[in-house]
Amino acid sequence: MIDFSSRGTLPVQSLRKLTADGTIKSSVPVPDKQFQPSSIDLRLGNKAYRVRSSFLPQRKKVDELLNELFMYEVDLDENGILDKKNVYIIPLMEELHLPHELNGKTNPKSTTGRLDIFTRVVTDNGYRFDEVEHGYSGKLYLEVFPRSFTVKVKTGQSLNQLRLFCERQQVEDRELRDLYNSNVLLYGDDGVPIAPDFAIIRDGLYMRVDLKGHTSKGIIGFKARKNSSIIDLSKVGAYPASDYWEPVYAPKEGFYILEPEEFYIFASKEKVRVPVEYAAEMIEFDAGSGELRTHYAGFFDSGFGYGYGEVKGTRSVLEVRPHDVPFRIEDGQVFFKIRYEKMSEKPHITYGADIGSNYHAQELALSKHFKNDFY
Repeated sequence: MIDFSSRGTLPVQSLRKLTADGTIKSSVPVPDKQFQPSSIDLRLGNKAYRVRSSFLPQRKKVDELLNELFMYEVDLDENGILDKKNVYIIPLMEELHLPHELNGKTNPKSTTGRLDIFTRVVTDNGYRFDEVEHGYSGKLYLEVFPRSFTVKVKTGQSLNQLRLFCERQQVEDRELRDLYNSNVLLYGDDGVPIAPDFAIIRDGLYMRVDLKGHTSKGIIGFKARKNSSIIDLSKVGAYPASDYWEPVYAPKEGFYILEPEEFYIFASKEKVRVPVEYAAEMIEFDAGSGELRTHYAGFFDSGFGYGYGEVKGTRSVLEVRPHDVPFRIEDGQVFFKIRYEKMSEKPHITYGADIGSNYHAQELALSKHFKNDFY
């Protein structure tokens, strides 16, 4: 049984218990690799339904709206090709039967965001995407909208992950300053801690974009090419990056102009850490600071940025899409923020190489499907 007197984000050991007792239910056994320090990966079922549009159920079941908007079915066991610019609804293997003490939040996995696959979880009677209400009992569905690339998926793969909360405990600014003073959260390129006085804390911890780069060829980012071939998500290191991406080089004039509705990959200026007793989430960029979206994947697990030799911290990789108008950015510009939250208890595993985390020591990095032939 879960101890509901301990408030916060549920750790891996609690998620395992909830799976064992049927609170997180699946007709197919849940493999151990699905469990992350502070989240659980959600798996695709065997059917995808091409629909005419996105939707929110509100007072209806998802299946009711599927019947209204259905176009055709894709068998993910046989030929799970999802064409770009099309909307699909995929029932997930997992369903939830939560007690009233628990609610949840979902987010795309890092790989999903880096492939510009726009995804969000839908629940029966749901009023918001990616949010699971207290005491929710029912199926989970994933809306999938590939934006830059046509992709091939198959049953059992994971595009999204779920966190569960017993009264989510987001860290307020005063406590976050204290946490920063006791556990350095940001480091510079040289591995030197960034002093608390230089950290911007305002409803979370702000971070900046790097436009100087750390490669011999001066590459600071990547821009998705148009009209590329299919990407099979089961193939790791199979595709030359140059077939799908254009390199973005450090600008000589000190700034770079983003083009509307193009998709970019950049890296953060700082390296960040998440102490083991905490988890974190990258928050969408404030539209009042520019017409762009700076991420599609947002969870940082407990222990992110720890334990990698002498240099502490790990860069955040940013998935960026500007809207409406060209947008000028410069090196060190404030670009996004991270909100920290307390775990209900310390997780039994932490993020890193020991559990097979793909991006545990990343610099500027594309998804795991590409072999980097730029440098």
